[in-house]
Amino acid sequence: MNWRNYITVDPKICHGQACITGTRIMVSVVLDNLAENLEMQEILKSYPSLTKEALQAAINYAAELARERVIAVAA
Repeated sequence: MNWRNYITVDPKICHGQACITGTRIMVSVVLDNLAENLEMQEILKSYPSLTKEALQAAINYAAELARERVIAVAA
């Protein structure tokens, strides 16, 4: 899956934050919901304009970001 088909960044939408294409749903919102252990079905119910593919794209996007950046973690 190519997450670029599902995620866009437009300075005119949500202050340039990564969003699911065609929506104002920020990728960070999707990831926050997943981090809170919400099931994909719950998220899809809360955001009817989302698809399973868009949710997977958000995860893939986050994975790519994690590979590109190193975040210092205090020991």
